Amino acid sequence: MPSAPNDAPQILELAATHGIQLQPESLSVNEAGLDYRVVMARGLDGVQWVLRIPRRDDVSDKLDAERRILDFIAPRLGVPVPRWRVSNRSLIAYQALPGRPGLTLDPATSEPIWHFDNTSRVYAQEFGRLLQRMHALDIEDARRAGLVVETPEQVRANWAADIARVRGEFDVAESLARRWERWLADDSYWPRHVVMSHGELYPAHVLINPDDTITGVLDWTTAKVGDPARDFVFQKMLGVEAVFEATVDAYVKAGGQVWDRLGDHCSELLAATPVSYALFALITGQPEHREAAAAGLMPPEAM
Repeated sequence: MPSAPNDAPQILELAATHGIQLQPESLSVNEAGLDYRVVMARGLDGVQWVLRIPRRDDVSDKLDAERRILDFIAPRLGVPVPRWRVSNRSLIAYQALPGRPGLTLDPATSEPIWHFDNTSRVYAQEFGRLLQRMHALDIEDARRAGLVVETPEQVRANWAADIARVRGEFDVAESLARRWERWLADDSYWPRHVVMSHGELYPAHVLINPDDTITGVLDWTTAKVGDPARDFVFQKMLGVEAVFEATVDAYVKAGGQVWDRLGDHCSELLAATPVSYALFALITGQPEHREAAAAGLMPPEAM
């Protein structure tokens, strides 16, 4: 479970300066996020609040973009998303959505704590239908709303540029580099269409009921029109092929479009996650992230 924060008085004061009076004993913090600390608390009126406190100045540079995303998504998705009551460089605050995250991290060990059966067919089917609704949103509407819109060609070119940048900044295991090169060069992996995509749609960002139905979706900072596989990749990461197939089946039955190598492409996206973390390390400039990123780019099995 999230732990009580050591800096509770400062958090209470921060919330109060924005008109939110909290019950001190109700505060708990989840430190798992790389960009934000997330604090849960009850107001004096009993309303449950979520406070997102940025860890670095650069995080707040994305506020306007995320606000545009939420304004676009909220009336269209079919399940609730956060509706910010406070949004500035020191604090984002919104009233908690129904349900609970499907996954949290143990604050002491950083081990995942599952709050539902991650092999649930109910969840897999719900998730597939949710993806279909999101992926069916109109791309031109998203463009007019000010969201980032990539073409299929840009999706691939952006990965190539990111990989080149990381290889220029870090030592990369030859086996990883060769794998990425094969992936980039093979047309069969890559989608020929783009969709409105969340980008980090794993169970920590999905709220669920006890019956495994979905009640809300959190953290839209990486959302854009881009690669559809970004939203399937965490189902693939579970390593249970029947769950992945149930998700894809529900998605297709609801009207979603897939290609033959969707699953293979998801596997390659997983193999490229060290690239994304290395880029994050470069953005933050923090030595501990750079060291962790360097280790991920030279895994022991590649030595």
